[in-house]
Amino acid sequence: MKVEQVEQIEKIKENEKKKREIEAAVNIYTSFNNTIAHVTDMSGKTIARVSGGMVTKQDRLKANPTVAMFIAKRIAEEIKELGITSLYVKIKAETGSTAPGPGANAVIKSLSRAGFKILSIIDLTKIPRGGPKEKGGRRGRRV
Repeated sequence: MKVEQVEQIEKIKENEKKKREIEAAVNIYTSFNNTIAHVTDMSGKTIARVSGGMVTKQDRLKANPTVAMFIAKRIAEEIKELGITSLYVKIKAETGSTAPGPGANAVIKSLSRAGFKILSIIDLTKIPRGGPKEKGGRRGRRV
């Protein structure tokens, strides 16, 4: 009886090790010309990096949501092999534009459909607040 109980306890411990969630960060850069997804572990080491140009040949399609789905699919294949189950998503758009490009939502949606648990979504877009003084004085430039 004691040998069987020990074996059952060992099986339970092995199952707990398999269920352990490994986390990674997905950095998505989206503009209206391209979509780049970069996966790192929590220390910042690169695991996978895929851009729109690696998926399609047409320049006009690099920022397309359909191409973004293929980017997410390729990333999912690479990181599932490493046992990663949950992701932190960081979205960054071009500086000056208020909204990220069309590929950001498609990448997140595709990764969640692929079976990854998305822990948080953060927007890291830099927004200018004021900036340097414009030339021209109080009443503007006279033409």
